Amino acid sequence: MFVQVFQGPVSDAARAGELLDQWVREESPAAEGWLGSTGGVTEDGMLVAFARFESEEAAQRNSDRPEQGAWWSQLEALFTAEPEFRNSTEVDADTYGDPDEAGFVQVMQGRTSDPERSRELMASDPTDWQSFRPDILGTLLASHADGEWTMAIYFTSEAEAREGEQKEPPPGLKAMMEEMDSLNVGEQRFYDLKQPWMTGPG
Repeated sequence: MFVQVFQGPVSDAARAGELLDQWVREESPAAEGWLGSTGGVTEDGMLVAFARFESEEAAQRNSDRPEQGAWWSQLEALFTAEPEFRNSTEVDADTYGDPDEAGFVQVMQGRTSDPERSRELMASDPTDWQSFRPDILGTLLASHADGEWTMAIYFTSEAEAREGEQKEPPPGLKAMMEEMDSLNVGEQRFYDLKQPWMTGPG
């Protein structure tokens, strides 16, 4: 899987949503290899979106279409600062429910000093998430260059997510989280998408 994350402050959240809906209606049928998208705008106007494709080549073919360029020019005009792009071919997705049913998505970004160890820890997590945190429907982790990463966590609702945050993690998870924290470089960033857009083929 290939994921492109793009983000930046926008002047009109509603219009950005209209354009994302327009892309699904008018452009997605011609976007071969598109697997789905997640996005939203934070309360302070930051648009964050993930576009998932079968491969980097499929994403590039979509980017090269003139229709895609025309659509992007409309969205680009809403950004009040230069948008940032982060690509990834190292993508880890975990599904505990139906992420498309999420009522709240939190996006986290950070940097790890040891990307390989971080992915090993995530892959070896023994937690029964459906029992411990039924509010979490799934996660999507995209690893970027220089140890940077972006993760989307799909929740049933913001209220249930906040309640779940107060739970004491089981010992195995707590140890994993502590080691993950020790690998963090700098401050993590959090983006709360309270009205997330989840779309996919069909």
